[in-house]
Amino acid sequence: MGEFVVTVTFSIKAGHTVEFREAMLANAADSIALEPGCWLFDVCEAADGAEIFLYEIYDNKAAFDAHLATEHFRRFDRLVSPWVIEKRIATYVRLGVTTRSHKSGH
Repeated sequence: MGEFVVTVTFSIKAGHTVEFREAMLANAADSIALEPGCWLFDVCEAADGAEIFLYEIYDNKAAFDAHLATEHFRRFDRLVSPWVIEKRIATYVRLGVTTRSHKSGH
């Protein structure tokens, strides 16, 4: 079976986009650095800054469950909760990937 994929879309309250972005990027960096079962954590932002979209890949559901129990995630979640209008989560099993190397300047 493929890896466990999690997508999350956050709608952010006006006036909190910068601090939410900073907290999210720190959480993503901690997840990659501290969790061996988390090996991709993409953070994307809508052009207007009102939505943040995450694409995370874990070895399996147990690795994602471990992520939710980490101190860095719990601290992040407590910090940003007042800034969030809505949080939509979906999970998937990764079937495959097609990619090419990112070229600088594009």
